[in-house]
Amino acid sequence: MRKTQITIDVELDENHIPESITWNAQDGGVEKEETKATMISVWDDKTMEALRIDLWTKEMPVDQMKMFIHQILVSLGSTYQRATGEEDVAEWLEQIADEFAIKSAIRS
Repeated sequence: MRKTQITIDVELDENHIPESITWNAQDGGVEKEETKATMISVWDDKTMEALRIDLWTKEMPVDQMKMFIHQILVSLGSTYQRATGEEDVAEWLEQIADEFAIKSAIRS
């Protein structure tokens, strides 16, 4: 069996607000790559719920946060389709992403 690691390092200010975030992924050749935001979800099969960590730095512009969330919504449709094979629900998730883009003024 082989193991690999993905790590996220967060530097906090005195109020525990992220100042900087870097991530590493050994197999992807990523080392100390800076990012302004991260969203991590894990499935707890004992409690049957998603556990999440959402972090962004003070420097994350609101317009980029909107784009980040939009791209996550789009990717959820793709992930759902690959996981379940249910294209109709995946397409519905993509429609939600399109509506989000319009309502958040990412595009008209």
